[in-house]
Amino acid sequence: MPQSFRASPLHAAVMVALALPAAALAQSSATDAPTDGQAKAKTLNTVHVTGSVVGNHYDSDSSSVGAKVPTALRDIPQSVVVVNRDLLDAQGATSFQDALRNVPGITIGGAEGGQIGNNINLRGFTARTDIYLDGFRDPGQYYRDTFDLSAIEVLKGPSSMLFGRGSTGGVINQVSKEPELKAFGTVSATVGTDDRYRTTADFNQPLSDTAAARLNIFGQDMHSTRDVMANKDYGIAPSLRFGIGTPTQITLSALLQRNDDMPDYGLPPINGRPAHVNPDNWYGLTDDRTKQHVNSFNARIEHAFSEDVNLRSQLQYSQYTTNARETAANSVVTAAGVTLNKTAGNPTNLPLQDLYVQLASHDRLIHDRILDSQTDLVTKFDTGSLQHTLISGVEIAHETYNNQSYTRNGLPLLSLLDPVQEATPANVTTTVGNYAKSTADTAALYLNDSIKFNDQWTLVAGLRRDRFKADISNTVSLPAYATQTVYFTSVRGGLIYQPSEAQSYYLSYGTSFDPSLEQLTLTNGTQNLAPEKNRSYEIGGKWDLLEDTLQLTAALFNLEQTNARTQTSSGEYVLDGNIRVRGAELGASGHITEHWQVFSGYTHMNAKVVKALDGTQGNIPANTPRNTAALWSTYSFAHDWEAGGGMTYMSQRYAANTDLVSAGGYTRWDATMAYHQPSYDLRLNVLNLTNKKYFDALIQSDGGRSVPGIGRTAMVTATYKF
Repeated sequence: MPQSFRASPLHAAVMVALALPAAALAQSSATDAPTDGQAKAKTLNTVHVTGSVVGNHYDSDSSSVGAKVPTALRDIPQSVVVVNRDLLDAQGATSFQDALRNVPGITIGGAEGGQIGNNINLRGFTARTDIYLDGFRDPGQYYRDTFDLSAIEVLKGPSSMLFGRGSTGGVINQVSKEPELKAFGTVSATVGTDDRYRTTADFNQPLSDTAAARLNIFGQDMHSTRDVMANKDYGIAPSLRFGIGTPTQITLSALLQRNDDMPDYGLPPINGRPAHVNPDNWYGLTDDRTKQHVNSFNARIEHAFSEDVNLRSQLQYSQYTTNARETAANSVVTAAGVTLNKTAGNPTNLPLQDLYVQLASHDRLIHDRILDSQTDLVTKFDTGSLQHTLISGVEIAHETYNNQSYTRNGLPLLSLLDPVQEATPANVTTTVGNYAKSTADTAALYLNDSIKFNDQWTLVAGLRRDRFKADISNTVSLPAYATQTVYFTSVRGGLIYQPSEAQSYYLSYGTSFDPSLEQLTLTNGTQNLAPEKNRSYEIGGKWDLLEDTLQLTAALFNLEQTNARTQTSSGEYVLDGNIRVRGAELGASGHITEHWQVFSGYTHMNAKVVKALDGTQGNIPANTPRNTAALWSTYSFAHDWEAGGGMTYMSQRYAANTDLVSAGGYTRWDATMAYHQPSYDLRLNVLNLTNKKYFDALIQSDGGRSVPGIGRTAMVTATYKF
């Protein structure tokens, strides 16, 4: 750990949290210590609570995101958060964005520039290209749904050794539902305030003693407390699985999704803060839309040569189309036609009724495609007294990205205080803008070895060698053409100490790299720069308490981008910047009692632009709050009833590294009540129970826009089970 990592009072508190469970468990271990006639190692059986809501558990024992294969969370030397299906259902979380509210340290960004879809910041760094589907990069610019997911896994900290380029703050992996050898089905219908309608279905059918099929579908027409906002989406996710329980298993799956959504670019700033107007105000045109097509196909074969040798080979092809006609407040002007300085947060002394917004278009047609192949060989063997679990693999991928932009001319002015909702005026003309075309090829080899010295000590060590070659061409923008080939070796190391089955402590180190063409887009002037390099140190503990029904986690981390791209006064870019995020995390999930369970987390981030040549040195990085927290807790009673709720907290954050436009902190409360029967469930969810006015997402462009969160919303869901 670097000497500059000095303990603050908060860090000291986390260290106390690390020490107290250890002391309690040490005392318990001493009491239960084996005598000379007993076995030295004792394995505790997992106890599954069977309360009034059978099968409803928020905690998870394992994840595939930290080691490429399913691994116990206690054996992963990094912070991992698993948001499982039970938690999603209890919260009524249907979107990817809603699910990630459970993960402190994540913030939401809006659509901007050439990017649409889910834009996520993780531990202070963009995770735009660090979203995965069943272990494969999912680069499409679309709004993801949870209808076909069994869980969302979040691995925090640089992880290029496992996933290749990017992963500066970590990665987010979506885990699809798989066919099972039992027949079941569920059909759900949701009706909510503000015209919210949604239906889902999940059908699973065995085909033989070793084969099964599963089908998930959804459709929705979801409106909002925000004026004009509406999402009309549907999707289907079929899957087949053969050889279940045999040495050779084959899984075939697909995701077909269609979105027809209304874009929301939020409110412009006035005097460095979101305009103090009705939060339901919407600055766009009523014929705006974002239409998205997603087609993803996956094939996987797994073969066990023996108990100690397993081979897995998988192939995924995905194509994404985004057709966007989007309008936003580009600038704020006075009645006299004077444009305010948006780079300074639109400073003015004029009353809001004397201000107007000039609309601008953000229209583009985007095509993304990726063909990705991964093969992993998992072998277990001994060298003397050392036990090895070695994962060796190869990845080969080809990606393409095309973006045709358009500009609508003659768009109207809208009143800032009371915008009129209208379609695009007849006199508006459209001109064709830049056409960007990019390709990228990835070839990588990797090794990861978990070396077990004894029952207490394990060393995890891995490395990956990447060759990333990308090129881009533009018809209008610069550069007209650029190409870049990057070779990079990523490393990962972790030391795990487990004095008993109920406690685990770790120290880890990891690296990652960010090429200029990482997202297959490029800022002119960066095409000849080497990749940005990132490194992270983390120390933490994981405990299984109350007979393995409650999981506690705590960690300290230091994440640093050592050669960040920064713009000089001459307009050129050099690798002479430095961005650092130091912080602490706490988490708890599982059952406190047989009827009471919880899922919670807290993250503190002390983020700073340590060095920059563009005037931002000493500032806080964009969209990085100092404190974030999430809590969800439910209690079951009277055998069939369940009640609970939770909160999401986020402190103030800035829209850009300039720290000129900020959105205030907030606490949002949600609640639920459910009635469970063997053949059906009824659930009421109330989102934003107190009708809190807050800002959900920040958009860096156009001076920094802030997207308001939804107001109080009630939803009733009926689920039929068979």
